[in-house]
Amino acid sequence: MPSKALHIRHNLAHRRDKYRQFLGIALIALLCVVGAPTTQHVFAVAAGLVMLGMLIRLWASGHIKKDQELAQDGPYALVRHPLYVGNLILLAGFCLASGQWWSYPAAIAVVWGFYPPAIRREDAKLERLFQERWRQWARSTHALIPRFDRLDQCRGGAWSFTQSLRANGEPIIAILLLWGLWTLFQRLV
Repeated sequence: MPSKALHIRHNLAHRRDKYRQFLGIALIALLCVVGAPTTQHVFAVAAGLVMLGMLIRLWASGHIKKDQELAQDGPYALVRHPLYVGNLILLAGFCLASGQWWSYPAAIAVVWGFYPPAIRREDAKLERLFQERWRQWARSTHALIPRFDRLDQCRGGAWSFTQSLRANGEPIIAILLLWGLWTLFQRLV
């Protein structure tokens, strides 16, 4: 019986992760369809946030060797979950770019409902895989708040475009996000 309960729990966690990804993508797509940017200045700030979030995601995904190595260099020297940090920043950018007031509570609901459990699961998995090495790193590295006093440590390690593509298809995602941003920009001019 315990193995069946564990299997059900694993399936629910997997589905929750899929819903998190789907809802985040769906929200951004919806904002690109119904968005009505307000001013060029606001849009410029929003576009900057989207670009920053994309760059963080590209940087982070090029350092991941999923389940093989504990990534502690690059952005992982600053924060345990830089992909999520990138997501939060670019989602804030799309909310701002869209000019839709309801986008903020919708984004908060998606983030609050899905990210804390995903972070707990990911941390538990990494602790199982890397044990004491992960525990040491986790004690000194926050989940979502970067440690800017470690900027000198994030220069190490090798970033790989191939790894970035393989890890999450980040370059393709970046192109789609830029297209969404361009779609919103067209409504501004």
